[in-house]
Amino acid sequence: MSIKKDHIKLSIPNRPEYVSVIRLTVAAIANRMGFDIEKIEDFKVAIAEACTNAITHGKHLKDDNFNIEFIVEDEKLTIYVQDNGKGYSAEKLESPDLNNLREGGLGVFIIKSLMDEVDIVSELGRGTTIKMSKYLGDDFQ
Repeated sequence: MSIKKDHIKLSIPNRPEYVSVIRLTVAAIANRMGFDIEKIEDFKVAIAEACTNAITHGKHLKDDNFNIEFIVEDEKLTIYVQDNGKGYSAEKLESPDLNNLREGGLGVFIIKSLMDEVDIVSELGRGTTIKMSKYLGDDFQ
């Protein structure tokens, strides 16, 4: 059986008012694939967090955009959110201290709790890419 893959790529202005557009986009794609409402809501929250991180940590030039790619497979939706910000070191990706929270420090933690697979690549001076995937069934291991 061949696996069908559709790629959808978007370049989004680095402004918060576009996060709702991305939430609607992921909801439409996930709904079309057959995800249930609970998983669609997980996608919406996770992508909003990833986009907020891209906007917050991306370069703050008016003309800058961040990129989103959706890879639609038969049983899995994978999303890449890539900014062109300053990047950060791997130590900053450690789990947050829930007893000593700072404002805005839970985004990656939330994404990891909602998605089946999460991979983050960040390079100082080059930006950050968050890759997140969710499987269509409940049998993900």
